[in-house]
Amino acid sequence: MNLLKNIWVRGIIIICILIGGFFFLQSYNQVEKPTLVNTQGRAFEKATVVEVLKDNIQEDGSRVGDQVVLLQMETGPQKGQILEANSPNGLLFGTACKPGLEVITISSVVGQLHVTTVYNVDRSMSIYIFIAIFLISLCIIGGKKGVKSAIALIFSFICFVFVFFPMIMKGTSPSLAAIFTATIVTAMTICLINGFTIKALSAILATFFGLLIAGLTADIFGYFTSLSGYNVSNIEALLFIGQNTLIDVGQLLFAGVLFASLGAVMDIAMDVSSAVQELHVKNPALTPKELFKSGMNVGRDIMGTMSTTLILAFFGGSLGVWVLDYVYDLPYLQLINSNSIGIEIMQGISGSFGVILTVPIVALFSAWFPYYIEQRKK
Repeated sequence: MNLLKNIWVRGIIIICILIGGFFFLQSYNQVEKPTLVNTQGRAFEKATVVEVLKDNIQEDGSRVGDQVVLLQMETGPQKGQILEANSPNGLLFGTACKPGLEVITISSVVGQLHVTTVYNVDRSMSIYIFIAIFLISLCIIGGKKGVKSAIALIFSFICFVFVFFPMIMKGTSPSLAAIFTATIVTAMTICLINGFTIKALSAILATFFGLLIAGLTADIFGYFTSLSGYNVSNIEALLFIGQNTLIDVGQLLFAGVLFASLGAVMDIAMDVSSAVQELHVKNPALTPKELFKSGMNVGRDIMGTMSTTLILAFFGGSLGVWVLDYVYDLPYLQLINSNSIGIEIMQGISGSFGVILTVPIVALFSAWFPYYIEQRKK
């Protein structure tokens, strides 16, 4: 009876938290965004290709110029109508149309003139299906913890979109906003999957300090190498945003380092904390010093592969830059002193510093907390 009562109480508390969180996010996201681009008279709509009136394919198989196609509009004011449209031959916009293909159009209205252009193939349903398959696989293979992991992923996405972005739009420093958001994501993820336990608390605190170390390392690296958020490739577009909003675009680079390091730092913190907790449960006679040494040994085995994983993730994310530099055979002095390469090195090293120094921190917390609690009970 008491167990049933506790379940009901816990359920009511969770529902109240969810409802309160929903209304808070709804209120907090009332952010006024500046009109940076005039989109009046332009809308993106769904359509289906009915017929290709004029193709742009050449004898050698290449495409030159635009296609002229008939589209049946699926959404918008012209839903159900058959319209003639152009499909540009571009890598970023337009697509090779064929009858039955579902596409996204740009419908522009200029006075009495209506112009419809194919923007791209409609890939939204494919994206939704792959996300659904991923989440279902995670739940089936992971069982109860897989379901909790899926919930944690969704919660993380909600935090990034509905907490971090409004915070920086309201003028909060991107670095502080990133630390705050990452802390919430870490606490929610670890506690949801492992419960609020000693090992969870150790992992949360270690992750927090590991992220601070990663951010501080990036800041120091940037200071001595004269690199900042103003040296990124899309700085012109970001500066335009910075001039029209309260966002400090110069700190976005360092906020990105924190988010990019979060997964690896949280992973190694949880692994070491779990290992130390398991040792303590199996052998309560082990002293904090012995537990700390064991945690360090486990951490040393993990930190090498975790640092490599983090650096490879940064390398893979900027592979196009590396390929361009390699093929153009740039001189070494130009390469090592370029902004893009310097930023990639800064991100990889800063994240790895966070991973490496998280090991002794989490080993210390997870070894000391059980001893402290036992002493308090006495």
